[in-house]
Amino acid sequence: MISQITRSLLKLKVNTPQQQYVRNYLGYTSGSKSDKKKVTIIPGDGIGPEITSSVMGVFQAAKVPIEWELFDGKTISQDLIASISRNKVALKGPLYTELLTGAQSRNMEIRKALDLYAHVIPCKQMPGIQTRHSNTTVDFVVIRENTQGEYSGLEQTLVPGVVQSLKIVTKEASARIARYAFEYAKAHGRKKVTAIHKANIQKQTDGLFLETCKQVAKEYPEIAFDSMIIDNCCMQLVMNPQQFDVMVTPNLYGNLVTNVGAALIGGPGLAPGANVGERAAIFEMGAHHVAADIAGMDKANPTGLLLASSMMLRHLNLDAFADKVENAVKKTIDSGKFKTQDLGGTTSTKEFTRAIISEIESQQ
Repeated sequence: MISQITRSLLKLKVNTPQQQYVRNYLGYTSGSKSDKKKVTIIPGDGIGPEITSSVMGVFQAAKVPIEWELFDGKTISQDLIASISRNKVALKGPLYTELLTGAQSRNMEIRKALDLYAHVIPCKQMPGIQTRHSNTTVDFVVIRENTQGEYSGLEQTLVPGVVQSLKIVTKEASARIARYAFEYAKAHGRKKVTAIHKANIQKQTDGLFLETCKQVAKEYPEIAFDSMIIDNCCMQLVMNPQQFDVMVTPNLYGNLVTNVGAALIGGPGLAPGANVGERAAIFEMGAHHVAADIAGMDKANPTGLLLASSMMLRHLNLDAFADKVENAVKKTIDSGKFKTQDLGGTTSTKEFTRAIISEIESQQ
């Protein structure tokens, strides 16, 4: 049975070629699926359905051997978690979390359910995009601990007018994320890992995180290690971003640093990301902006999710397809002919997607 979100994707006012790509990938064509890898897809809120539709159209054009399992993500159901656990990989649009009231963040629910302890966000300049640091190298990766810290959501009212938030940090989780950061640096030819902290004030919690990172660093003598206080880190990112290579951070600080990083490379529409654990990996935009103000207006920039989908393909050992998608995205941007509104242009989401599809088809 076709789900409601599938129907909503099919009803999007997209150009005919793209619409046919989406229809094909949702099972509207016959043929064997035995050689396809199953991937859970969650279009999400705001601009999510538009940018996930863009990815699906590009994948169809590139003949990526993927079979999608769609969930709307309105609730984090057992069926959704089972699908991700079974497929071990998912592509997700942004999920909105209400301010002050409402249920717990659905992003956090998924991370906790699957123990997705590492949030990986590459922040790298792309040719063709003018930024404040266009003449400076911006190429670093944020590795954010995903399961503890202030994001644990352990809050309570002590007495009326007085509330308490508990910040939980353990040596085990700190060592796990530090080791992930060093292994990532080793695997990707990175030279340095910087631990971000506030141990001068949060002496026990951030102190434990920092000391654990120092201990793990001794296992990797070939990789340089240093540390930096979070407030100085934010200033240094703006003043001298080229000094950073891999950053390993507690939960909250990683969220702050990630958004600064996205701004440095041109905005939230450009940064890809992944939430990774032993059981599964979920690929999504690095900056989780639902952009509700432009939802449904055909103005969203799908670049961040497209690059995240390329990361996903490498994770699935589909490197040739990853190269095909990533190269087409970068060539389209570098041409200077297609710029979405966030990049100072007037290209629509559909037009940008069609341009990438045309680039892919010209290379086949």
